[in-house]
Amino acid sequence: MLINYLKVTLRNLRKQRGFTFINVFGLATGLACCLLITLYVADELSYDRYNENADRIYRINGDVKFGGSESQGAQTPDPMGPTLLKDYPQVENYTRLLKRGTWLVRRAGGPAENTSEPNIIFADSTVFSVFTLPFVAGDAKTALKEPNTVVISESAARRHFGPANPIGQTLLFDNQQAFKVTGVMRDMPANSHFHTDFFLTMRSAYYNWGQWLEHNLHTYIVLREGVDPKAFDANFETILQKYSGPQAYQFLGASLDQLRKAGNSIRYWLMPLTDIHLRSHQTFELEPGGDIQYVYIFSAVALFILLIACINFMNLATARSAMRAKEVGVRKALGSMRQQLVGQFMTESIVLALLATGLALLMVVVALPLFNQLAAKTLTTDVLFSPRILPVLLLLPLIVGVLAGSYPAFFLSSFRPVSVLKGGKLNAGSQSGNLRSSLVVFQFAMSVILITGTLVIYRQVHYIQTKKLGFDREQILTVTGSHSLEKEIQTFKNEVTRMPGVVSGTVSGYLPVPSERSNFPFFPEGQLDSKKAVSMQDWTIDYDYVKTLGIELVQGRDFSRQFGTDSSAMLINESAAKLFGFRDPIGKRVTAMLDLTAHSQRVYTIIGVVKNFHYESMRENIGALAFTLGSQPTGVSFRLNTQNSPELVRQIEAKWKSLVPGQPFSYRFLDDSFDAMYRTEQRVGTLALTFAGLTILIACLGLFGLAAFMAEQRTKEIGVRKVLGASVTNIIGLLSKDFLKLVLIAILIATPIAWYAMNRWLQDFAYRIDVPWWVFALSGTVAVLIAFLTVSFQSIKAALVNPVKSLKSE
Repeated sequence: MLINYLKVTLRNLRKQRGFTFINVFGLATGLACCLLITLYVADELSYDRYNENADRIYRINGDVKFGGSESQGAQTPDPMGPTLLKDYPQVENYTRLLKRGTWLVRRAGGPAENTSEPNIIFADSTVFSVFTLPFVAGDAKTALKEPNTVVISESAARRHFGPANPIGQTLLFDNQQAFKVTGVMRDMPANSHFHTDFFLTMRSAYYNWGQWLEHNLHTYIVLREGVDPKAFDANFETILQKYSGPQAYQFLGASLDQLRKAGNSIRYWLMPLTDIHLRSHQTFELEPGGDIQYVYIFSAVALFILLIACINFMNLATARSAMRAKEVGVRKALGSMRQQLVGQFMTESIVLALLATGLALLMVVVALPLFNQLAAKTLTTDVLFSPRILPVLLLLPLIVGVLAGSYPAFFLSSFRPVSVLKGGKLNAGSQSGNLRSSLVVFQFAMSVILITGTLVIYRQVHYIQTKKLGFDREQILTVTGSHSLEKEIQTFKNEVTRMPGVVSGTVSGYLPVPSERSNFPFFPEGQLDSKKAVSMQDWTIDYDYVKTLGIELVQGRDFSRQFGTDSSAMLINESAAKLFGFRDPIGKRVTAMLDLTAHSQRVYTIIGVVKNFHYESMRENIGALAFTLGSQPTGVSFRLNTQNSPELVRQIEAKWKSLVPGQPFSYRFLDDSFDAMYRTEQRVGTLALTFAGLTILIACLGLFGLAAFMAEQRTKEIGVRKVLGASVTNIIGLLSKDFLKLVLIAILIATPIAWYAMNRWLQDFAYRIDVPWWVFALSGTVAVLIAFLTVSFQSIKAALVNPVKSLKSE
């Protein structure tokens, strides 16, 4: 019997090639989209779960409000980990990480050529007990216990030592510090919330240890089995009173209670390791993370696309059902049982679903490289064949086939042979018609929401990229790793600024893009009172920084070589002036606390106020900022004015190599660094646009099927109308208006949902657009046009049929 079902199925599919292609392609496209999103979501949810004790590892976060500044940080004081292990038996282990950015690294005794290595991290020797990072050489328990030791990854070992055994050999960091390689670990998994190729022992980290008021280290603890992390959070108040409080009193002359009454606060709390990548909104993360909102959004999109594809499958099967009514009548007249007919139609539906699933897998394999590029992932299809997903993948075509084939099967098998064979009209029933109409409304509502979301995301990203930032980021070239120039840094700057096409140059510690920076307390002179404190960043710059970056002065003057007293002068931004309460800041003096322990101070005189400019992400409000003169050669930047940037960069590189041969030359443009802050939003926008387009395509296939069904149902009505004088235009309007009503209903339902969802998404930005009305109008217009064009094809086809053919059976 099954063989007979398959033979008839293949014969029918071959006979109706167009119908088969549309049905299989539509379902396959939906399944492929769903599988790609499943790969993305599975990867996002897998972060840090490779650690054996992932469910017991927590990072300590610190939220601080002081001096008009609020910070939700991922860092803690350096004594936090050892103190918790000593004072609380609930803590099984701890480790601390101290990120030190990009360093120059080379093998001692080898070629003088350095390699620029990012993400250098100092770590406690316990790092390999807390995190599951397998070794391929060396002993993980002792690798970082001695000073001047380093553990490197397999990739780093190949880069610096080739096939030689790296254990016992020495690496030079920044041409100065020598570290002996004591271990080689496997490369860190891609799904880790931080990555490094170099763990340097914490015992050799240059740091002012023992400070409870400075937050610079990432601290992780392992709780013992059964310990409630929420309950453990209560212990941090004891830590504050016992350790932080005395230092705060020594520094500020105020107790914790007095500081809190003045509006300041500090809170420590535990964040599960597996939440960091998707749920952390803390500052000073080791690496940018993801966002659980996008996981929810794409999961919903995957579900909706799959539902839309299945709906289309049912609509198309139903639309073709009337074509086979006489076949059913003949079969029943010749003795076929109803269950046999049901089996036949179910078999056809399942075969179509199997074909669609196979095509979907092929689509995933072909599209995965492009998808990885769009999503910045390294996904593979291995996840689809994991024990969790493979059973679903195998059952999916069976479930879809049964659901999609059940209605046509039971509907067709219920026909009475006499009614069918004499040409009686088949009526699908008002309930089934309402169901199909509801499905069309659902499909197009989802399409409108996706179109609207895509437009809003792109408008917000465009707003960020074009908004006046308060400085000029165009054609600013930054040479990274310039600390390797050492004493030659000023020579390099002066030589380059004399090149044609270079307007000016500056040596500075920071640029207006996110980086590892800290706030420091400043006080109006003579008022070392916590109520008067202003927490702000202090950037060390040179005389040419403001001019090179195009920062606007609103009061006073810039630093000048003509004033010898400018070594103790300061520029502040408008936010700082407001927090200090200075109506006329020029000439006012502020006190900076340089060392919390030694109580060393320095007094600065304000000589100018710069206009507020965005130096953090636009998710943040502009905080207080100060500029002081000094030498902190983290980066050298140049303002260019040339149409031939590549040639000028080659000249700058040649000058670099003449001054520091063997040191790698690297650079970036400031606008690229700025755009990188919003790379996630750009990727999400691109993915949303892609899936919105595919959703519309699938929805149109469903609408195409429903239009075909309705035209089939109204064949004789159309014939009668044409005989009575109706034109083709009249027929097209007759068949199209019902579908356009459904699309309009979908727009009315989708608009408030899209408005609410996008306003919630925009809340993450301190500076954001207002969602304009025309976005919804444009989304609705696009949906209406697409629906009209889709339905018109079937309407024109039905309207052009000769009424003689339509009415000949009457």
